[in-house]
Amino acid sequence: MRRAILTLGSTAAGLAALLSFKTHTSAADVAAPASSPAASSATGAATAPVTPTTKPKAKMPPAASPKATASSGGTTATRTVTGAVETTMYGPMQVKVTLEGKKITNVAVVQETNDGQESQSIDAFSIPKLTAETLAAQSARIDTVSGATTTSTGYIGSLQSALDQANA
Repeated sequence: MRRAILTLGSTAAGLAALLSFKTHTSAADVAAPASSPAASSATGAATAPVTPTTKPKAKMPPAASPKATASSGGTTATRTVTGAVETTMYGPMQVKVTLEGKKITNVAVVQETNDGQESQSIDAFSIPKLTAETLAAQSARIDTVSGATTTSTGYIGSLQSALDQANA
C-alpha cells in the first residue's frame, strides 16, 4: 500500500512537471530582441549567460578586437559587426553579423571549432541550423543544436556580443 501511494504521488508530480514544461518562446519574445545576455526566458525567470567551464585543449590566438563597418545604401544602413571570439573546449568560435537597420540579414562564421574531423562534422551540421534559427528569431535567443552544445554555446555567445555592439 505504501509503495502504491509513493508511485502514484511521483507519477502525478512527474506529469505535472511535464505538462508545465515550455519549449518555445512566444511571439512577443521573438519580436523583442534580448537587451542583455541575462535576459528573461519565456517563463519570465532570469537566465544566466552561458559561459564555458572548461579550458581549451590548445592555446588560442589572442582575441581580435571586434570590428563594425557601416555603409548607407538608401534609407537603411547596412552594417557588419564581428562578435567577440568565444573560447570553447574544442576551439574558438566567432561570428560576423550583417544588419540592415535592426534586421539581421546574414550571419557568417569567422572562426569555428577546430578539434579535428569530428568538430568539422558537427560544425557542418549545426552551423546552418543555428544561422537559420538566428535569421528567424532576429536575436541571439535561440536554441542549441542537440549534439552540438559546445558549438552552439560559442556561436550564441559571439552572436550576442555582435548584437550588443550593434545596439551600442
